[in-house]
Amino acid sequence: MSDCLEQIEELKKLMQQSIIGQTEVIDRLIIGLLANGNLLIEGLPGLAKTRAIKAMANNLEADFSRIQFTPDLLPSDVTGTEVYHQAGGEGTFRFEQGPIFANIVLADEINRAPAKVQAALLEAMEERQVTVSGTTHKMEPLFMVMATQNPVEQEGTYPLPEAQMDRFLMHVLITYPPIEDEVKVIELVRGEEQKALGASAEDRSNANGGADAGRGSAIPQSAIFDARAEIASIHVSNAIAKYMADLVYATRTPEAYSEDLGRWIEIGASPRASIALDKCGRTHAWLNGRDYVDPLDIQAIAPDVFRHRLTLTFEAEGDGVTPDKVIEEIINNVALT
Repeated sequence: MSDCLEQIEELKKLMQQSIIGQTEVIDRLIIGLLANGNLLIEGLPGLAKTRAIKAMANNLEADFSRIQFTPDLLPSDVTGTEVYHQAGGEGTFRFEQGPIFANIVLADEINRAPAKVQAALLEAMEERQVTVSGTTHKMEPLFMVMATQNPVEQEGTYPLPEAQMDRFLMHVLITYPPIEDEVKVIELVRGEEQKALGASAEDRSNANGGADAGRGSAIPQSAIFDARAEIASIHVSNAIAKYMADLVYATRTPEAYSEDLGRWIEIGASPRASIALDKCGRTHAWLNGRDYVDPLDIQAIAPDVFRHRLTLTFEAEGDGVTPDKVIEEIINNVALT
């Protein structure tokens, strides 16, 4: 096991100390980080979406920023703006960076912001830069947007357009935990409350200092870049490359694979899906200690890659067919040749 893989495994263990269960969600967050992509995380309120993202940021040597999206938010509230400064009788405009200028950005309840604010994220997510008043400002080398949204509440929300959805590397779903995990969640939160209430003012002050000093024990950014370099060299055979392309092609010509798929899929996935399968497949293989991509790697991450890139027909929605059901049918009908 390489040094950087050991450090990533340590990051995973540190996150699991704050998040009970949700192992697959933690894996997907780490895959997104290593694959240098943006994630859309969807789940009902209270399922630890924000907590999971903050657990990753808190255990990395990285700047973290949270943007609470609301209907009255302005694009400049996200990107920053030019501010007039006057000194010595002379005035100049200086760019004041917005919260988007961080290593890990949490876009909380992204579907509550109007279209202009959502569009302000597009350039940063895709081009890794922000242009304000004709001047381009580059993002940090380590930059990742993780957006959350509530799948049920629709009042006062603005559904993300397909163009922006496609810019997310993966669409991760968080579901209710099993009873055993929920009991552990209760115990974890109770323990955190007891620890906070039991500390004296001096202890809390020392704890705050220790937390800052503890950043030295956090996973360094260099581990992320070293891991990405190793992942870039993961072997992908011609057969696996064709398998990924076949899976994407099946979403565009579904009637050629099965009658049900022909009735269910209206619009298939874009070439970004093929790129995402390759990136996430290589990352999944690396995390499992292999230097080559296996079909199981592709099948494991296919639902997260395809879930937000498929447009289903009214017939499928009327029959209660979910994107995951469609993806399962695609995997069952596309052979590895």
